[in-house]
Amino acid sequence: MTGLTILAFALVAFIGIATPGPTVLLALTNGSRYGLRIATLGMAGAVISDFVLIGAVALGLGALLAASEFWFAVVKWIGVGYLTFLGVMLLHSKGTLDVTNASAENGIGPSSHSVFLKSFLIAITNPKGYLFFSAFLPQFVVLDQPQLPQYLALAFTFALIDFIVMFSYALLGSRAVKLLKKSGALWLDRICGGALLALAGSLAFYRRAS
Repeated sequence: MTGLTILAFALVAFIGIATPGPTVLLALTNGSRYGLRIATLGMAGAVISDFVLIGAVALGLGALLAASEFWFAVVKWIGVGYLTFLGVMLLHSKGTLDVTNASAENGIGPSSHSVFLKSFLIAITNPKGYLFFSAFLPQFVVLDQPQLPQYLALAFTFALIDFIVMFSYALLGSRAVKLLKKSGALWLDRICGGALLALAGSLAFYRRAS
């Protein structure tokens, strides 16, 4: 594997990651509601999931989901249910500013565990991730060279780009909320909640390639 291969992989990965998906939208929401420090915990969950997904694909789980209608459906509907739950929660929230102020005044805030777990679960219950990596990664792996170092290099590259993109969205959210009035902050939650529900709907209609 050459540096040019890594660069090509990084370019394609950036295009895929920068297109808003569930973890990116959650980073935006966490940044607007809780600030960058807590949003970083969610980013850590998503980054850990990158390594889990790529490791699973390297061990053949992606091929299993591509071949098994049953296991594909199990992972898919867990992901649909979780995305729907998060989307509904945002649609019923009282607004970003209310949540932030209540946390500051009452000493109540999201636990590190819950913020981390939300992003982690969103990623590993999305079968698109397994199928994407199964189709995507082998194109950058040289078969006649040791594969473990290559998968590790690709995983670290993808995770780094993923973190940078999520951090940018979280920063955007944390800055935007300072400029919004209460009604604007409420609509930010509504938009993110609606987007998560739309992603849940698209995942529900997603089918394995036959």
